[in-house]
Amino acid sequence: MPTRGDRHLRAIQLAKQLAELGARLKTIHSITGLPPREVQRLFFADPRTIPRGRAPDSTEWYHNANLILRTDACLIGAKYRQLRGQGLTAGEALVFAYRAYQAATLPPYRISLDRAFNLVSYIDGIWLARTPTLSVLTCPGCGCEFIAAIGTVARSGETCPFCKLIERFPLDHRIQASYPAHPAVESIERQQGLLALFHKLSLDAEGETPAE
Repeated sequence: MPTRGDRHLRAIQLAKQLAELGARLKTIHSITGLPPREVQRLFFADPRTIPRGRAPDSTEWYHNANLILRTDACLIGAKYRQLRGQGLTAGEALVFAYRAYQAATLPPYRISLDRAFNLVSYIDGIWLARTPTLSVLTCPGCGCEFIAAIGTVARSGETCPFCKLIERFPLDHRIQASYPAHPAVESIERQQGLLALFHKLSLDAEGETPAE
């Protein structure tokens, strides 16, 4: 069994990673249990570097977001759910899922660590949420995983943002610029063209997944 010292060291290591990814003090405290003043003393020697602003406290931002933002959020949520299924703690899964998201997209990143924290809180019913209100579904049409409200029935092209993105891709320059094709970590032989790109973005980036 890990000792109290082991758990504290693990919390500090996780806090360091969260701070490097731009998390607010309150977010780091919620995930690690470390007092905000201790986090500030350890990782924010210059108070001017502390992330400011109000963090989201509900999922309304996701439901009201445009198609590109919702797709980005789905990349994080799908990877988080995958990592949780592999036995990672919620905090570890969040860090690795966010890094996988960064590896699959281009800066500046549209989803902040704090928004990712908000998202997974409502997927698992932890931290900010008492019960889950979001779920990760698999689209029967394209095979990508996406986030939807609890109770949503996955139907091809209706609720899946990836299906909508694929449909609009040839005509929307903003979408083309947001998701440029790049070498994948692994090829997906059963998918072709643009569909393969989005499927890889939602399931891939295995180089950012911790070894078991």
